[in-house]
Amino acid sequence: MARQLAMVIDSAKCMDCKACVAACKVANHTPEGQWRNWIKLDDSPPRPGASNRKARFQPGACMHCDNPTCVAACPTGATYKDAETGEVVIDEGLCIGCGNCLPACPYHARFRNAEKRKADKCNYCPERRSAGLDPACVDTCPTKARVFGDINDPQSEAGRLYLANKERLARVVAATDTKPNMFYLGDPGPEHWAGEAVIPASMVALKQSAPLIKGIVALSGLGVLVMLGRQLLAGSGDSHSGSGPSGDKENTDA
Repeated sequence: MARQLAMVIDSAKCMDCKACVAACKVANHTPEGQWRNWIKLDDSPPRPGASNRKARFQPGACMHCDNPTCVAACPTGATYKDAETGEVVIDEGLCIGCGNCLPACPYHARFRNAEKRKADKCNYCPERRSAGLDPACVDTCPTKARVFGDINDPQSEAGRLYLANKERLARVVAATDTKPNMFYLGDPGPEHWAGEAVIPASMVALKQSAPLIKGIVALSGLGVLVMLGRQLLAGSGDSHSGSGPSGDKENTDA
């Protein structure tokens, strides 16, 4: 089974200390006023009959979705879902900073980095992972509310939590269901803040016209080949038109 890196979160353990938010910012050098992760407060009124309800907090970030609409919105292929790890990745070398992917994320997990002028979001801290460390937000959480790993690996902590609690895991499902890979044990907290993915009309038109464009390109290529073939045949006929080796006409008199 393919790997799927994900987070399993026990939001009941979150006390809104924001250590995860600060650690992420330091580890990834995000510009002032920009953040890769967050903690949302459930400020909805208590349900009828409920009493002494504790405040609920919901840690979050890019959800590395199975159906990432940000990928569909990217015109250069800079954003893609890694087939090996299940992550949604941004290739900064291909990103042109157009911003198409920002409204395409219904979780508002993306932003244009003010310094790099490119799309930015949570990437599970690859530099730390390559050194055998957890992402910064996971490592710094004092209550261990966030657990990270391959949920398809029963030997990993995240995999054990995911498989043991599969029936009661919850997700924040947006108006556009992108099948997010961030799972919450029990009550996830706020659920109705995610919106609808908005893919720019230009990208929709481009994808719809792609078959026609491919057909035109194919016909153009065929036309070039036909013309090239005619030129080659014409050139071959000229070389046998009766000229001698010196280019002069051969003498046909007896």
